[in-house]
Amino acid sequence: MNDQIRGRGLTRRHLLMGMGLSAAAAVAGCTSSGSRARILEGRAGPGGSMRDPAFLSMYGPIEDGGYLIPPIDPKLVDPMFFRQEVANMTGEAPGTMVIDTANRFAYFTQPGGRAMRYGVGIGREGFSWSGRAIVRFKRKWPTWTPPSEMVDRQPELEVYRNGMEPGLKNPLGARALYLFQNGVDTLYRLHGTPEYWTIGKAVSSGCVRFMNHDIIDLYDRVPDGTPVVVIQSGMA
Repeated sequence: MNDQIRGRGLTRRHLLMGMGLSAAAAVAGCTSSGSRARILEGRAGPGGSMRDPAFLSMYGPIEDGGYLIPPIDPKLVDPMFFRQEVANMTGEAPGTMVIDTANRFAYFTQPGGRAMRYGVGIGREGFSWSGRAIVRFKRKWPTWTPPSEMVDRQPELEVYRNGMEPGLKNPLGARALYLFQNGVDTLYRLHGTPEYWTIGKAVSSGCVRFMNHDIIDLYDRVPDGTPVVVIQSGMA
């Protein structure tokens, strides 16, 4: 099987070479229930800062799958990274995910020249590949299983060698989208994070992290088989 995606140069070999074997293993490490999460209206946000109904409707506390996801404190996230509909400047057809790693944005393109834009966090090192893949499958409240190499480096993770159960402290957050190319797992995930204040920063072990509120929104929009384009240099 040819691992090369024509025209973009994303291959599993390039991924592993660009990140290093240990970093690639870390990417794998950064890696069910119900319908759309229910907004819990009327609860005060941190420090009484969530008085805007529009903000509350997007980032207030939500109940999902039996878990109560806390609200986003707007003082801890640059407003430019809040979810919003924008003009589609990606050049990609509707129904495409575009990850602009340089600018820390993810776009899901829509009809009519529009796109939903999300702020994201990216890998802190070795994250240098670009190209095309697809969303092979998705999971709600996924289990996180650190690779053996990570457990060996961090013995405190031994308790999770066989997997960390879903929950509010799980590194994959409320949702995960798994990216493949030519039927091969790229080890690359789009997932939620409980550490929403890291959005806009390069701090993860390699995957792309979203605020839990945003990955829930994205999960409901993106079907299996959705094409994904990863751009390293950034868009103007």
